[in-house]
Amino acid sequence: MSPRNLLHKLSTEQRNRASRHLDLRSAAEIARIINREDRKVAGAVAHALPQIAQAMEAIARAIGAGGRLIYVGAGTSGRLAALDAAECAPTFNIDPKTVQYVMAGGDKALGRSTESSEDSRQEGQRDLARRRPTRRDVVVGLAASGCTPYTVAALQFARKRGAYTVAVTCNYNTPLARVADIAIVAAVGPEVVTGSTRLKAGTAQKLILNMLTTGAMTRLGYVFDNLMVNVTPKNSKLTERGMGILQTLAKISRANAVRALKASGKSVPVALVMLLGHVQRQAAEKLLRSVRGNVRQAVEAALDSK
Repeated sequence: MSPRNLLHKLSTEQRNRASRHLDLRSAAEIARIINREDRKVAGAVAHALPQIAQAMEAIARAIGAGGRLIYVGAGTSGRLAALDAAECAPTFNIDPKTVQYVMAGGDKALGRSTESSEDSRQEGQRDLARRRPTRRDVVVGLAASGCTPYTVAALQFARKRGAYTVAVTCNYNTPLARVADIAIVAAVGPEVVTGSTRLKAGTAQKLILNMLTTGAMTRLGYVFDNLMVNVTPKNSKLTERGMGILQTLAKISRANAVRALKASGKSVPVALVMLLGHVQRQAAEKLLRSVRGNVRQAVEAALDSK
């Protein structure tokens, strides 16, 4: 089936009865229509939770073994991927190279549309080849339609190189899903503005990316309980957040949290292992290295050594 014929059959390209005559509606009516449609997104994502969990575990294993998570996408999908990749390093204090993105049209496409790039299979393969994917990596291809040539070709290339591949789409039985090891499908249905997949489809993809990286990083131990223990105190807000985490988990005063953070070299994970494991900074740093930064495991190892 040609891309043109396939496009017309996609659920995300169908007209939405709930938004007919949208241009004749008041602002309040438009807001209500969009809001009602948005409520369907979480349910659509819920149907894909088994596949999301499977991908989450694969990402955690890959990163834990020194591999990478590489996103690839075009248009809205690529921009959402870039956003998630950019936010992983400051949130979880990981090397920025650990979570990467490949965007059709390059970085310039983040702020200005270069949508014609998504039609090139050659560019998709070439751009991903520059990242040299291996069997240690997970490559996630995002396309609401599931048939973007750029993304399909990139995922095919990644799989040939042995990488574990994941498709994130909003339509069933698509070319992208067929070339992936696992397909995450959030079937959100027709958009309020026909074909504008920056709406429900974009929201669904954002929810899925939130789960993939937050879940993987949590499985790796970069979250303690439900606290962002790997936060890097590079400004006043993050410093306060870090001290609050120490106060909460170690049950200490703010003054003691300030001292602990200073003694740790301004590292919240090191300070936490020092406080909960009752060890000095050097021992805390060594323990964290031995468990690849898993804070809970480092604390438990410190206590077991007593």
